[in-house]
Amino acid sequence: MDYPSQGLGARRVALIALLLILAAGLGAGISYYTIGGRASSAVTNTVTSTSTAVSTTTLSGGSPPSGGSSTIPIDAVQIYKAANASVVTVDGFITQTVSSFFGQLTQTGEVLGSGFVMDYNGADYVVTNYHVVDGATNMTVIFWNGDAFPAAVVGTDPYSDLAIVKVPSAPASEFHPLTLSSSSSVSVGDPVAAIGNPYGLAGSLTVGVVSQLGRTITETTAGNYSIADIIQFSAPINPGNSGGPLFNTNGQVIGLTTATVNGSQGVGFAIPSDAVSREIGPLISTGSYNLHPYLGIGTADMTYQVGQSNGNNVTYGVLVETTVSGGPAAKAGIHAGSKQVTIEGTDYLLGGDVIVSINGTRIVNHDALASYLEENALPGHTLEVGVMRGTTPMTVSLTVAARPPAAAS
Repeated sequence: MDYPSQGLGARRVALIALLLILAAGLGAGISYYTIGGRASSAVTNTVTSTSTAVSTTTLSGGSPPSGGSSTIPIDAVQIYKAANASVVTVDGFITQTVSSFFGQLTQTGEVLGSGFVMDYNGADYVVTNYHVVDGATNMTVIFWNGDAFPAAVVGTDPYSDLAIVKVPSAPASEFHPLTLSSSSSVSVGDPVAAIGNPYGLAGSLTVGVVSQLGRTITETTAGNYSIADIIQFSAPINPGNSGGPLFNTNGQVIGLTTATVNGSQGVGFAIPSDAVSREIGPLISTGSYNLHPYLGIGTADMTYQVGQSNGNNVTYGVLVETTVSGGPAAKAGIHAGSKQVTIEGTDYLLGGDVIVSINGTRIVNHDALASYLEENALPGHTLEVGVMRGTTPMTVSLTVAARPPAAAS
């Protein structure tokens, strides 16, 4: 596997069996999450209050000029007026067989997510999260004015949590495409606004700032692979926001809201707009995207304690715990760990190389590795990987492969 880390969608479950409806209530919002380089997971019910007030908001952001300070305003009222008609609700149903006290029962879950309209080569599509449409049937897209039409998925990428949806019977008057802005221009501190449908409350607006860049998360639909180069932001989002747009001060889309940490306040994550720009063509033309880079490694972030135990004189980088037999890292001669050690309550496989740079760029941790590869590497590229083998620095040439297809969910 390559770099481990889970996402958020709104799944309201209505059980077909009457007794279970009476026992369990009418529904539950379920979220899964993992952040960082070592996988963990939690399953929780998320309950928060929602404000319906919409007002102009000014937030500080950006770098102050020399000798003074600056404030970058975000006109939330104008962004909402210009963009709300472009944000849609994606609705569908999932049927599953589950075990219960009464035996095998069929349950039907309603999936509610968000999406936004985008024009590609003169045709209108809806962009949303893969985890919103995964396994869904009888899908509809509901526009801001309440008009609903049957919808179909034309392309998906679990590894970026992206899906492209077509609404063929909707008239052209329903579509109001949004404009993407490159997420590479985003800076920590930039004000942002998010519009989506938390808990089915259509057209809800929240505001915040970009909290950090280059995060990684893992969603269950992506297996053990990280979704890289994620934007962290502070605008509150909840189940149902998944797939909605994240805007900059110009009202342009810089990301696709996808996940939050349960129980947190103002810790949300968005797929960067550059991923949408990079993948929308293949997703529409072939139905998939198969150019994610793959090294064939399992890793852990370095710490001072891990470095001491592993015999290294560095406290940053990525410890290679495992390599896939026949994978790019194994072929390049990168060493994996062989000795299991518990350090401060966490198990590690020690004895492997520590990746500290790629093509001269310092790799501080798992997030930096995953984001660098997603931004700069494609299958077939040769990378110069700097590693520490004990206290000896080495450079290894490694040819990137394509990530294996995601397992069917």
